Amino acid sequence: MDRKLVIIIMMTVGLTACRTHYQVASVERSTILVNSRYDAHPDAEAATFLQYYTQVIDSIMGPKVGRSAKFMSPKRPESEISNLLADIMVWAAKDYGEHPDFGVYNMGGIRADLPKGDVTYGDVLDIAPFENKIAFTTLSGAEVLELFREMAAVGGEGVSHAVRMVITTDGKLVRATIHGKSINPQQDYRIVTIDYLLGGTDKMSAFKKGRNINSPQEEKNNSRFVIMNYFREMDKQGKEVDAQMEGRITIED
Repeated sequence: MDRKLVIIIMMTVGLTACRTHYQVASVERSTILVNSRYDAHPDAEAATFLQYYTQVIDSIMGPKVGRSAKFMSPKRPESEISNLLADIMVWAAKDYGEHPDFGVYNMGGIRADLPKGDVTYGDVLDIAPFENKIAFTTLSGAEVLELFREMAAVGGEGVSHAVRMVITTDGKLVRATIHGKSINPQQDYRIVTIDYLLGGTDKMSAFKKGRNINSPQEEKNNSRFVIMNYFREMDKQGKEVDAQMEGRITIED
């Protein structure tokens, strides 16, 4: 079955006045599995009706933006795709006149695997389907340590190359460094992430203490376009996009 599935649902709902003497006698439910068995005997009329919409969607989702060296799937405490996305945020900072100390990309915001080989607009949209924008904020070292403790409590999040964290199996932060140096509680650190996290969501409440926020809201600043820009740049250079496990977040008993 082709991975591109177009479903058009037309619903007409009729509303009638409720009468007090009616009562619910029973409630039943069933699950309908939609899979390739429905392709065995396609409805010609439906196929004709959907053809135009399929072509439109394919024209939007199908264009290639680059290539991936390997299949990447998100997982805690660290994964190749979460490393990649946090690094892409740092890479994009130059376009905003920013020089962040590190980047953060939440695991909950990674909604699909990255395929090996050609990567399309649709693939990137699957990974980053939300309207999250790139954003920059400043936290003190004490607040960064609070943020890292929150990351440890959930088993890890996506962090950029500069970060090294050691956490325990029960979600405690053991130690952390940025660019190989201990975190100074009094020093300010510039962070690039997505605006969704600035509100303290995904159990990263430390972000609510951020200041000097730079959060451009134009559509072009959506995380999916930032990701696609990176893929296109690497493609121009004749490079496949790749990422490695580096021990950015490790677990210690």
